[in-house]
Amino acid sequence: MNRMLAIVERELRKFFRSPTLMLTAMVFPLVQLVILGNAFGGKITDARVGVVDYDGGPEALRVHEAFDSVAANIRTFRTLPCRSDKQAQEDVRSGRLDAAVIIPPQYSRRVLAGENPKLGLVVDNSDQFLSGSLEAEVQSLTDALNQPRVPQRVANGIALQIVELYPFIEYMKYLLPGSITLAMFVSVMIGGGMLYIDDKARGVHEGWLVTPITRLELVLGLVASGALKAILAGLAITVLGSLIAGLDVIFHPVALFQLLLMIVATSFAFNAMMFLLMVRVEDPLVPRALFGILNTLLYFPSGAIYPIAAFPAWLRALASVDPFSYAVHGFKGVLLKDAGFMAIVPDLLFLFLIGTVALVLATRLFKRTL
Repeated sequence: MNRMLAIVERELRKFFRSPTLMLTAMVFPLVQLVILGNAFGGKITDARVGVVDYDGGPEALRVHEAFDSVAANIRTFRTLPCRSDKQAQEDVRSGRLDAAVIIPPQYSRRVLAGENPKLGLVVDNSDQFLSGSLEAEVQSLTDALNQPRVPQRVANGIALQIVELYPFIEYMKYLLPGSITLAMFVSVMIGGGMLYIDDKARGVHEGWLVTPITRLELVLGLVASGALKAILAGLAITVLGSLIAGLDVIFHPVALFQLLLMIVATSFAFNAMMFLLMVRVEDPLVPRALFGILNTLLYFPSGAIYPIAAFPAWLRALASVDPFSYAVHGFKGVLLKDAGFMAIVPDLLFLFLIGTVALVLATRLFKRTL
């Protein structure tokens, strides 16, 4: 234990003497949390929708009033007059308008005659999120206009009552579990993988290998020191990120203990996995080249940014064995759902299992020779 702890002490001393290294591991996920949390997941407001009115009758006036109510209340879009449908299409194509609604000639007469006329909606579907939001809002208004002015005396429709388990979760809160996981991964890459290869290139390992220290003690010392660095980064991002996102879960002792378990399990799994990847690497450029690849391969399929249910089958298969997926799922269960300890047990077991398997393999592959 003394020999292993000597390695841990040496790694931590070097880590704390480099504050830039610590800030790099923590600032990037925080910046991502703030920027992406505000840039994505918000509601469309003040979109520019042109209106071409070829009718001008009373039913067309109802359409204008419905649009004005949207602009005055939920502000999804605001309307601008257009002279013709050709001008509206060109304005949408050039980006001067986000969409255009076309009220055809004889619209009011056909509505009153029960002929079911159609309103035209021109959208720029190169932006699926914006066009989908506008289509849904205009469709909702159309459904409202189709309601009879005199309600039926006997209700014969089917209604859906939605029960939401949680209050509205802002995208910044949704992104926080992924940011915590990413901060720990960055800490492992910079404070674990890269420093390990740099030490090998500078000959530090040669000094260890001529001592009586065993292969297991050396591997455990390196993994333990890297895990402690990742735990510190995870705790810092959890506290700061929760305060930025407006979550008070860190003030509840039970939830804080569950978060600590998730941080320890995640740091152990990441460090053991990283050591397994780097145990036979000699070139200092390799971990730097792998950083971007691993970030894309592990972080984005984890459900941190987009739900796994929307992935194709092959990407779901990758997510099912991705340690990031289990870390993000566990942090979501504690931070967003207050799901209790049993909800994160499978995530903890998987992370400890993959960390143990990686540690055993890394120990077997570690060369005890110079």
